Amino acid sequence: MKREGQRVVNSKKVLFATLIGSTIEFYDFFLYGTVASLVFNKLFFPNNDPFISLLLAYASFGVTFFVRPLGGLIFSHMGDKFGRKNTLVFSLVLMGLSTVCIGLLPTYSTIGIMAPILLVTLRLIQGAALGGEWGGAVLLAVESSPLDKRGFFGSFPAMGIPLGMLLGTLSISLMSLLPEQQFLSWGWRIPFLLSALLVVIGLWIRMGLEETSAFKEEKEKGNVVKIPLFEILRNHWKAVLISLGAKCVEVGPFYIFTTFFIGYATEIGFTRTTTLNVITIASLVTTICIPLMGILSDKIGRKRVFLLGTSALAAFSFPYFYLLSLKSVFWVYAISIFALGILWSSIASIIGTMFSEMFNTNVSYTGITLGYQSGSALFGGTAPIIATYLLNAYNNSWIPLAIFVFLLCIVSFISVSLLRRRGGMSI
Repeated sequence: MKREGQRVVNSKKVLFATLIGSTIEFYDFFLYGTVASLVFNKLFFPNNDPFISLLLAYASFGVTFFVRPLGGLIFSHMGDKFGRKNTLVFSLVLMGLSTVCIGLLPTYSTIGIMAPILLVTLRLIQGAALGGEWGGAVLLAVESSPLDKRGFFGSFPAMGIPLGMLLGTLSISLMSLLPEQQFLSWGWRIPFLLSALLVVIGLWIRMGLEETSAFKEEKEKGNVVKIPLFEILRNHWKAVLISLGAKCVEVGPFYIFTTFFIGYATEIGFTRTTTLNVITIASLVTTICIPLMGILSDKIGRKRVFLLGTSALAAFSFPYFYLLSLKSVFWVYAISIFALGILWSSIASIIGTMFSEMFNTNVSYTGITLGYQSGSALFGGTAPIIATYLLNAYNNSWIPLAIFVFLLCIVSFISVSLLRRRGGMSI
């Protein structure tokens, strides 16, 4: 009885640790994306053409995604060979330090071209850290869960995505109450500097965790692979391709509905406060829905939940942009809550657990990280840039944007349709 009680307490600690760590890392990461279209385009990438300034700011946001696979491979190699816990601690420290340094950076008017160079360098470090975070957090949760609750446990790291964005947009919303000059001078820096406090809290929690029993068992059996990447490319390449395709709908639309939305909505007439409040409310709803979708996947299967969510998001892509074009405050709240809170949460809540069930335990950190972070690079960081280009190329028409989101959904639907059951997968 005592052992069972200890197991319950440890499970709760793991869930909280994966949630708080993931939240902190995504807070740091999304904070940059939120500020990119409001501040960095003016202070770090000044240009006579506002379109060019915004495009450069989005580019500095997107370039990080191409570092995430590299950072992910480094951290996942460590995680598959030496354990999940210590790898996650290091990634959290790296993310926190780079975020605080961004908050201390002088602007272009002070140090010239070195300002954007240093900004992008710190952004790349953020990307490398986040590349190692997600896979480890998912495995820490899933490998600590009962077989019939994998979807629920695996949803907790996913909750860190909207929670991190919620904290980021909320902090910028509060700073936006300052007069414009004060906000651009020092107000935007405060949320970046507060990251130091969050990291200390996250480290305190993660340092108290034990290594997962699944990894311990593999290590005791001598199943630790010398170079996990080679094993993945040799025996799990089909799973990597499926995960790449699955990421299209999880990451592309997300950055369209959040990072791109902030710049686009303010451009078509919504106030900065309204735009940030929309993201804040939608993120709150998403956070609530994600664990519910995880529970649903434990009952009817992860593949089914994913395909239903993807189909619905494809069908909603055109109504979303049409209703946004009406410039109604009511509709902008409604469509964001529905797209992010319900449709996207059905995809994001279970994608980590679904990926973890596609690979053997001794190479799972590398496997899920390779697919997830490569997909993020191809379809996430480029999404706001592509959307901005389409908007400019087609005279601000929203139809190409809707087609873009629709196509991302179709690719993911086809990819996950090819997924077949293996091991304990709840398909």
